[in-house]
Amino acid sequence: MDELTRIPVSGERPYDVLVGRDLLLDALPPLVPGAARAAVLYAPPLKEQADAATEMLRTTGVEPLPIEVPDAEVGKSIEVAARCWDRLGATGFTRTDVVVGVGGGALTDLAGFVAACWLRGVRWVPVSTSLLGMVDAAVGGKTGVNTAAGKNLVGAFHPPAGVLCDLSTLDTLPPVDLVAGLAEVVKCGFIADPAILDLTESATATGLAAALDPAGPVLRELVERAVRVKADVVASDLRESGLREILNYGHTLAHAIEKVEDYRWRHGHAVAVGLIYAAALGRRSGRLDEATADRHRAVLDRLNLPTSYRTDAWPDLLAAMRVDKKARGAALRFVVLDGLARPAILAGPDEALLRAAYQEVADR
Repeated sequence: MDELTRIPVSGERPYDVLVGRDLLLDALPPLVPGAARAAVLYAPPLKEQADAATEMLRTTGVEPLPIEVPDAEVGKSIEVAARCWDRLGATGFTRTDVVVGVGGGALTDLAGFVAACWLRGVRWVPVSTSLLGMVDAAVGGKTGVNTAAGKNLVGAFHPPAGVLCDLSTLDTLPPVDLVAGLAEVVKCGFIADPAILDLTESATATGLAAALDPAGPVLRELVERAVRVKADVVASDLRESGLREILNYGHTLAHAIEKVEDYRWRHGHAVAVGLIYAAALGRRSGRLDEATADRHRAVLDRLNLPTSYRTDAWPDLLAAMRVDKKARGAALRFVVLDGLARPAILAGPDEALLRAAYQEVADR
């Protein structure tokens, strides 16, 4: 294991996010003390990593229970969670046992939700294998599944025992997924840490190679900075009652796109479009300066991330946004910027403003 970065997440149930390479064998056992059994949830593409976790647990005296689930958002459903609970029940899973989720953001969301509901809460550890999962889903204790009504509408706040961000698992991640994960990193730059934007711009001046190298210093710094942003926010607001809403910058439209696309779009791609929309809302409402609004598109273009969506989709997107979890009654709420790293809430905007801002996102 190379140099380890430990990022603490404080709050009512503190834990650490560990960032490094080849973490699994050394870092996982200390997170599961006293467990007799460990359910290892994984999707088929991650079987090799799940097998490694299973064997490691077995050698430390923990009985592993491998549970394969469907990949990506397809597996993030109440039906899949119910099948997992049936497996836990059949093996006598107790309150001192642990759930380990090996995979990307959708998998760790599911694993955390399974753990949150079983016996009203057992320990769980996300072993994040995607960039998106490392900087977003695995950190913060938000767990959940999707329903026909929308994304992440059923879930629980259930902090993990610890989070493993093993950068070596990114070595085989397709470049398109690495780039998609950078959308969440860029979001953190706009809401809290502008150094992320500076680093992204300088690293991509001559191409994407430096920013996408899992063994290089740039991607590691981007991961660590994004994790620190999220750690600081969730430590102050675990249950999304105030400050934590800022992490949803760009996500109101993003979640609507995912629903309209029946979750065939990558989350990071939808977030990239959502960021353009949020910047347009901020600028058109008189709250965000032109330069910062324009910088959204410039940074995302450098990363070859999408910045537009179908013109004819607006009615469906608006309907999907009305069931967004930030909405209050009939009023929509959007995270916007009052300036760089100055996030705020735009509550109950006029529909004409929403539609006008979408013209900046509609296919050009």
